[in-house]
Amino acid sequence: MKSYVTNIYNSIATIFLVAMLFSCVNSKKEVRDFLADKNMPVGTAKNIYHIKKDSGKITSKTKAPIFHDFSNRKQHPYTEFPKGIEIISIDKSEKDSTSITGNYAITYNKTAISEIKGNVVILNYNENTKLETNQLFWDQKEHYFFTEDGFRLTTLQDTINGFGFESKENLTKWIAKDITGNLQANQK
Repeated sequence: MKSYVTNIYNSIATIFLVAMLFSCVNSKKEVRDFLADKNMPVGTAKNIYHIKKDSGKITSKTKAPIFHDFSNRKQHPYTEFPKGIEIISIDKSEKDSTSITGNYAITYNKTAISEIKGNVVILNYNENTKLETNQLFWDQKEHYFFTEDGFRLTTLQDTINGFGFESKENLTKWIAKDITGNLQANQK
C-alpha cells in the first residue's frame, strides 16, 4: 500500500512538472516585450570595441566600458553608454581625424541623434582644434554638432568661451554664440 501511494505522488509530481515545462514556451517577441515593460535592455556588453567599415575601409572606432541595447522599445529604440564612450573617426588617408569622448552617451536609433554628457571633448587632429563642453548633441545623419551649454573652443590662434555652439562634426564651419575670449582678426 505504501508503494502504491508513493507511485501516485510521483505520478502527480511528474504530470505537474511536464505541464510546467510545456507552458514555458515564449517567443522572442514575448521576451523582448517583457524586457521592455520592465525597462531592461535586450542586450548588454562590457568593454566593447566596435570598428565600422565602409567599402572595406575603416571609418570609425568606438570604445566603451558598458553598452546597453534598448532596441526593444517600439516608439523610441536607443542604445546607451552609461560609463562613457570614445569614438574615433578615420579620414580617407586612414589616419585618425576626429575623436569624441564623454562620460555618458545615448543614441536614438530612429533619428540617429546622440546626446553626449559629462566632460565632452572633441579633438580634430588635422586642424589642431579642441572643443570642450558638458553636453553635446550629435546629428549623425547631417554630420553636425550643437550645444546650448557652456563651451571652450581652442584653436592654434584662439581660445573662445561661450554658451551655444554649432559646427560640422570635424569642428569646421562653426558658429559660436554669446562668446568671450581673445580673438585674432584679419584686417583688410
